Order: sequence, then C-alpha cells, then structure tokens
Amino acid sequence: MQNKIEIKNKKAHFLFQIEEKYIAGLQLKGTEIKSIRHGKASLVDTYCYFKNNELWIKGMHIAEYEHSTHFNHQPKRDRKLLLRKNELKKLQRKTKEKGYTIIALRLFISERGWAKVEIALARGKKKHDKREEIKRKDMKRDMERLSKKYKIR
Repeated sequence: MQNKIEIKNKKAHFLFQIEEKYIAGLQLKGTEIKSIRHGKASLVDTYCYFKNNELWIKGMHIAEYEHSTHFNHQPKRDRKLLLRKNELKKLQRKTKEKGYTIIALRLFISERGWAKVEIALARGKKKHDKREEIKRKDMKRDMERLSKKYKIR
C-alpha cells in the first residue's frame, strides 16, 4: 500500500474566499516527484499565472532530492500545470476580473501515482472578513470547551 502524501496550504482558507476548485496535473522532473513522494514540498506563498495561454505555478518549493547527482532540479522553479483547454479559458477569463487570483490549496499523489495539485479560483478577503473568521473560530472553540466541561450534547 502506498503512503498518503498530502501537503496543504494552511493559510489559503484564511486569506482567500474560495470560489471554484480544480485538480491539475504537474509537469515535473524525475527528482521532483521523488522529493514529493518523501513529503518534501511546500505550498507557502504559491500562486498561478498565465503565460502564452498556459497555466504556471510560481513559488512552490520542492526540496532537492538528496540521493541525486548533479542532475538535480531547482527547488523554486516555475512548473507548468496541466488542465483541459476549456478549464484554462474559463480561468483566464475570470482572472482578468478585478480581485480574482488562482492559488494552490493542496499537493497530493493520486491513486495512479501522479502528482496532482488542487488549485482554486479565489478572491482575497478584506481585513474585516478575517476578523469575522477569527471570531467565529473562537466562539466555536469556546462552545466545544463548555460542552465538554458540562457534558452537553
């Protein structure tokens, strides 16, 4: 049985309001997929952009493979995302609107062994939205504490 690799962008849901999600393939080199299978990748500060009608991901860090020779990859290089043509057109149209961006939510290995990234069309949250989110989480945490303390169900 294969070990489950799932690397998440934990700040994404706090900083952005998610509109739509897509699963995209990644165009990788051999040493990159080996590093991902060891769980040595990070999605902090990643975003996607269009270049020549192709979608690219920028800022994704995949650590160098330790058992490689001098043919190793660059950890922070831009990588091409693989999506259907109609999905690319829809995303490109939406990102031209004000406030929309494409971010990476999680990186995982599919059942067939392919590296996939879940991307989302997102809109940045305002400061007051973030405060509301913090208040909501605090209230939920307090309610759970009280229900455990007084055994309320």
